[in-house]
Amino acid sequence: MTEKQLHKELADIFTADQLFTDELSRLTKGTDAGLYRLIPKAVVKVNSEEEVIRLLRFCNDKKIPVTFKAGGTSLSGQTISDSILMEAGKGFDFSVITDNGETATFGCGLTGGAANLILRRYRRKLGPKPASVKSAKIGGIISNNASGSSYGILHNSYNTIKSMRIIFANGSVLDTGNSESRKAFIAENPQLIGDIVQLHRDATENKAIESRIASKFKLKNTCGYGVNSLIDFDDPIDIIQHLMIGSEGTLGFISQATFRTVHDAPLKATAMVYFRNLRDVSEAIIPLRGCQVSAAELMDRNALRAVEDQQGMPEELKTLPEGAAALLIDTSADDEATLLNQMREIEERLAHIETLTPIKFTTDKFLYNLYWNVRNGLFTSAAATRPAHTASIIEDVAFSGERLGDALTDLRELLVNSGYSDAVMWGHLLDGNVHFTVFPDINSVEEVKRYSTFMHELSELVVVKHDGSLKAEHGTGRNMAPFVEKEWGSDIYDLMKRIKRAFDPDNVLNPGVIINDDSEVFIKNLKRIPDANPIIDKCIECGFCEVVCPSKDLTLTPRQRIVAYRFIADSSSAEKNRQKSILKQVREISYPLDQTCATDGLCGIACPVDIDTGKLVKELRWQQNGKLANLVADTIASNMAPLTSFIRGFITLPHSISKVVGYKSMENFARGIYKLGDGVFPLWTKYTPSGSKKIKQNIYSNENPDSPEVVYFPSCITRSMGGPSFGYEEKEDLPAKMLSVLRKAGYKVIIPEEKNRLCCGMAFSSKGFRKQAVRKENELNEALLKASRNGELPIVCDMSPCLLHMRETLDGRLKLYDQVEFIHDFLIGRLQFTKAPVRIAVHSTCSATKMQLEEKLFKVASLCADEVIVPDSVTCCGWAGDRGFFYPELNNAALSPLKNEIMNASEGYSNSRTCEIGLSINSGVAYKSLVYLVDKCTT
Repeated sequence: MTEKQLHKELADIFTADQLFTDELSRLTKGTDAGLYRLIPKAVVKVNSEEEVIRLLRFCNDKKIPVTFKAGGTSLSGQTISDSILMEAGKGFDFSVITDNGETATFGCGLTGGAANLILRRYRRKLGPKPASVKSAKIGGIISNNASGSSYGILHNSYNTIKSMRIIFANGSVLDTGNSESRKAFIAENPQLIGDIVQLHRDATENKAIESRIASKFKLKNTCGYGVNSLIDFDDPIDIIQHLMIGSEGTLGFISQATFRTVHDAPLKATAMVYFRNLRDVSEAIIPLRGCQVSAAELMDRNALRAVEDQQGMPEELKTLPEGAAALLIDTSADDEATLLNQMREIEERLAHIETLTPIKFTTDKFLYNLYWNVRNGLFTSAAATRPAHTASIIEDVAFSGERLGDALTDLRELLVNSGYSDAVMWGHLLDGNVHFTVFPDINSVEEVKRYSTFMHELSELVVVKHDGSLKAEHGTGRNMAPFVEKEWGSDIYDLMKRIKRAFDPDNVLNPGVIINDDSEVFIKNLKRIPDANPIIDKCIECGFCEVVCPSKDLTLTPRQRIVAYRFIADSSSAEKNRQKSILKQVREISYPLDQTCATDGLCGIACPVDIDTGKLVKELRWQQNGKLANLVADTIASNMAPLTSFIRGFITLPHSISKVVGYKSMENFARGIYKLGDGVFPLWTKYTPSGSKKIKQNIYSNENPDSPEVVYFPSCITRSMGGPSFGYEEKEDLPAKMLSVLRKAGYKVIIPEEKNRLCCGMAFSSKGFRKQAVRKENELNEALLKASRNGELPIVCDMSPCLLHMRETLDGRLKLYDQVEFIHDFLIGRLQFTKAPVRIAVHSTCSATKMQLEEKLFKVASLCADEVIVPDSVTCCGWAGDRGFFYPELNNAALSPLKNEIMNASEGYSNSRTCEIGLSINSGVAYKSLVYLVDKCTT
């Protein structure tokens, strides 16, 4: 079937918003975290089991391969395709909690992080906890049998899943938790059931095979299929369920799963223990297995060196000798006495092993977080400092406790001899599971050959010399498929091939993954990694950024923007004027790449290598701004006072008209103007603010001559459009409320002179007008230094995005505070709070999140209201300065979960006037500054 015919036939059975056949979508959606690149012929987004069945029957009938994709965080090439890629949509993003959290059912499209947030209120959590848990989705976690640092084999997906719903290649459905479904499936699928029964017999009646399987699965092992299912269970349905775990989408589609959750003990302690070498640290593992240990995380000397110069790292890291290693030991309990006993037992069990420093546990939260920051920063730092053009490849292997010391010593020697002496090694040593990075230049033929040689030597070392696992938790994929038979031997590998044929006789589901006869597949279809832009060149395309992106369900995610830009930069490399070629192609995809990017910077927080994709988009805007655009920006920058004055008057007019004709009629009219203007006119709604009143004074004195002083900078937004909108009980604007709270707390308030022309410059910066932004920053800097007496007085700003930009650009002497932060840090003790009997919702803006103000926002809100709700699934609101006026679809997509998650809250509060517009629109509740609530609830 031709690609054109395929697209036509898919269009007959799926709606246009579910089917992606354009080049950009196929490239970007076809990307995962691995080192391979295949571009699908089509991407289909499914939102229900019925749609999955429809697609699988189509593919099965036409013999067209299909691959499933959830979060795309897989590292071994499991979720890429050159055929049809099926993407799990929001219809699979659901949860049902039962037995007070002891069991929980999750849709395959829900992230592990979201699942754990839901379970946290029950003091429960998922068993599996991969490093990607915040971004990896339930379907992917199960399909890779992911585990992670704290749970190992005992609490992985294989051992904690109670039941699941499976859709097979022929479209049949099995609910393993429903007795009627089990009976019906057995009756309707005699061939598959017969094959499973025979596989079970062949595995259990051959004692050599049975013994080998049992022995291999004493270790973490995700290399090949989970053939332990064949010997652990007798019932064919139970075998099918457990074979699905770790099957990487090659046997069927898991639409949902019910987990037995794990208790999350509240009290935790940790110890960072330093050893002379890898052999010594390995001796600690067997004793630790007899203790109550939550985690035992290895860090070799290269790993510690990668983080030792970072701010906040323990000083002793720099003094460790060459070859040293560290073990981060974690334990937890429900009460202090038990925790103390556990700590004491661990110290006693390890007393015979020589350490560089005494073993000392801490329960101090600061130290606890500091030690885990060391551990969590390893891969980040190593990947961020890798050479240009290189890929960041993470391998993971496992060895028995008895062989661990020798195996790790040999592994380090192999890395050095193979030219990867800079490799960072870390791992979950309680399970003998070790990760390491190598950074080959996969653009180079010679480097690919070197990597190939290394992989063959690694398989020899792990399998032949030390009888270990080639893959412990990252899955087989294409990366290790050629080595599965080497690890398992021909007899058990034959069982695996029979499993694939039984489930998928026409090899339609994710062909080439796990079972692959091509011995070179692991070095084929490698991603090209061009020098695209220094802002993004360190990207490893892991996808951790995607979960926080407001445009993820609308256009592109940060990872996808980088993939698209890299492709453009690579294809333009031969052009004489490369930059012009790049900009030309960028303009062609401006809407998904640029216009719907909120540039909020949250992706930089989620990114393992600290890449803020918004900075790339801002640079592109700067490069594309022409003379006319700069002239307009210059005019605005020079006329802030008359501009804000005009907005104050004009923006109140629609509200005045609405009081006569009704808000519904006014909104319909405004929507018509917006559509007619096609991007020229902003969209007005009833939640658009009215104008503020002009601030006439610069000093607001207090009766007490000894009263403290504060500088208040009302942002240009709140000076112009800080007034109330639909749903506000109050008639005062935000600056008036801010002054009321400050003066109520006994402060003398100073407002900078020439306030009407001041602007922090953020609006110019976000649109790529760098010169104008710097000009406004300098003007504000001078005014605030003067008003604060060169930084002597604190300065409070009433817009958190503006405040963050000020912190990033203004004089370090200035003590700058967000409105909520200033209330929390300075006013709580000076005000009398009375809780209002209301349920409220609060939203932490992107800037507040980056400044780590969430807890302060919640605490201040909790002083004012009986119940405070923080929606779990809402990150950036997507309003993005003025994007919400011109691209309301971005705001709507970002806040699609909001209405359900505020749980009948009657009021909403935040700390950015523009963000509050979009929050109000998408919740139906009038959001306003938290200052309003503080003013109402204090004396």
